[in-house]
Amino acid sequence: MDDWERLAIAGAVVVVAALLARIVDHRMSRRTLDPAAATRYRVLRRTISTVIVAVGVLSALLTVPAVRAVAGGVLASTAILGLIIGLAAQKTLSNFVAGILIAVSQPVRLGDLITIDGQSGRVEEIGLTYTFIRLGDGARLVVPNDTLASDTIRNSTIRSVDTVAEIKVQVPLAQDVATAVDALREETAEYDGAQVVLSGLDGNATLTVRVPSPRGGAEKLEHELRLRAHRRLRAAGVFG
Repeated sequence: MDDWERLAIAGAVVVVAALLARIVDHRMSRRTLDPAAATRYRVLRRTISTVIVAVGVLSALLTVPAVRAVAGGVLASTAILGLIIGLAAQKTLSNFVAGILIAVSQPVRLGDLITIDGQSGRVEEIGLTYTFIRLGDGARLVVPNDTLASDTIRNSTIRSVDTVAEIKVQVPLAQDVATAVDALREETAEYDGAQVVLSGLDGNATLTVRVPSPRGGAEKLEHELRLRAHRRLRAAGVFG
């Protein structure tokens, strides 16, 4: 067998492994789970896909005589486990290990409203190495998993099966802020557990409205709250 045939076989093995990983991930992603299980399941999916690709690459290396002995030994023994543990202290793989810890201990879950480094948003995706947080303005905050696993994080929804719909309303300081607060409290009185608080006086008065929401419905409720807040404050003369 010449070198080109070996390379073709190696390439085919890698492609098959990548396709298999994609198929497995797609089938596993069809399941609908509660947030706690979904968080673990998401990381499990990513881990299984990574393992399939890694095994495929090592299998492809078996066709290359120069590295066949090494690849065979790694594939047939527990050396791969020792390699992962040994490299976990490195920055990139430490994020991977942290992702596993997050899935198990769950300081944050998918859909949770959290605050980190002064920025608040909802956990949208927990990957193998990074977690994506959707901020109020629609931007994504990308946080290394080892940061989430080691830093102090405020989680507003961790102890509840519900999430919290939260909006912020800017009111000019020249207006009667107390009137604006009272108007928003009346507007949200129909929601159980609704809160309206003055959360800032930097440039404008910042009013924060929080309303408990069924999990998965927070974004829709936030849209409704923004419309109602704007309409009510215009009627009260707060907005021109």
